[in-house]
Amino acid sequence: MEQLNSHGLAFSELVIEVFRANGLLLAAGDDLARPVGLTSARWQVLGVIEHEPSSVAQVARAMGLARQSVQQTADSLAADGLITFEENPRHRRSKLMALTPQGHAALDHVARCQAEWANRIAERMTLTELNAAIETLRKVGRELGAEPREAEPREQESAWPTR
Repeated sequence: MEQLNSHGLAFSELVIEVFRANGLLLAAGDDLARPVGLTSARWQVLGVIEHEPSSVAQVARAMGLARQSVQQTADSLAADGLITFEENPRHRRSKLMALTPQGHAALDHVARCQAEWANRIAERMTLTELNAAIETLRKVGRELGAEPREAEPREQESAWPTR
């Protein structure tokens, strides 16, 4: 079994910190969005369609999520009157999601709260630190995007216990 070298170990620690930060960001997003009946997931979908109506498949691709999970979120947003489904001139069966006035109001409220929160958190860091973190995460994303993905993990090389 291959062992981690110093670069691999540092990258693995970065991945763990990103996962940890992601959990904290989702919890903070839920807190920011809760007063207007949103969750982080619902907020993200509204943010994608804010400027242009989009299909569930387009939103799923933009967010890197499964179409089914975006469909469930879209259905709940529609049931709450935050989005509507409109005809799609490019695809008869794939409706476009569009914000309602209530959806715009919810998104505006969360944007104001998020701006205050982001300013408060960011004041504890320098612009140099923030820009270095942004560039590092972008580079990691480019490298991950360039890495070939396997459909099925190879049994003999699996590091995870199997039943």
